[in-house]
Amino acid sequence: MNIDFKKYEDGLVPAIIQDSITNKVLMLGYMDEEAFLKTNESKKVTFFSRSKQRLWTKGEESGNFLNLVSIAVDCDSDALLIKVNPVGPVCHKGTDTCWRENNVSDFGFLSSLENTIQNRKKDIENEDSYVSSLFRKGMNKIAQKVGEEAVEVVIEAKDNNDALFLNESADLLFHYLILLQAKGFTLNDVEKILLQRHNAE
Repeated sequence: MNIDFKKYEDGLVPAIIQDSITNKVLMLGYMDEEAFLKTNESKKVTFFSRSKQRLWTKGEESGNFLNLVSIAVDCDSDALLIKVNPVGPVCHKGTDTCWRENNVSDFGFLSSLENTIQNRKKDIENEDSYVSSLFRKGMNKIAQKVGEEAVEVVIEAKDNNDALFLNESADLLFHYLILLQAKGFTLNDVEKILLQRHNAE
C-alpha cells in the first residue's frame, strides 16, 4: 500500500474511521507512518495525537478500542479509509460517533419506511392510513396479512411473471415491517440475529 505521508508538512494523513458492519462514519483521526505500522501490527487503530504529540491507540485509557478490519488508501494516496469493529462508544464524549449519531445500520429507504410505519403506529386513530388501520385491528390481522402475502409470493415464484413476483415480494416485505413494529422490533434486531449466526459459523 503506497501512502504519501510526505505530501503534508507534518507527515500526517487523515484517517476516516468507518464501522465495518453499519458503514457509519465514526470519527476522523490522523496517522503518521509509525501509527500506520503500529495499527497493522497490533490490529488496534493507532493515531498520532496532535494534542498529545505522540502515538495514541484509541481505547488505551477507556478500553473502547477500534479493532482493525481493513485499510484502503484513496486515489491520491493521501487519505485512508479504515474499517473497524468498535468496542463501545467511539467519541470521547460518550456517543457512538463523533457526529452524535447512533451506530446502527441504515437500510436506506427501508429505514425511512420503518420510521413511517412507527409514526402510523403512534397515530393509530388516523382514518386515512392503511397502516394505522392494521394496527387498530391488532396482531392477529397483521400476522394474517404477512401469511397471505407469503403465500402469494410462493405462488408467483412458481410462475414466470417477474413483475408480479416482485410486486408480491414488496407487499410481503412491507407487511413484515409492520409485523416487526407490532412486536416492538426493527430490522436492526433481525440483523443482529443474522450477524450472530454468521459469526458462529
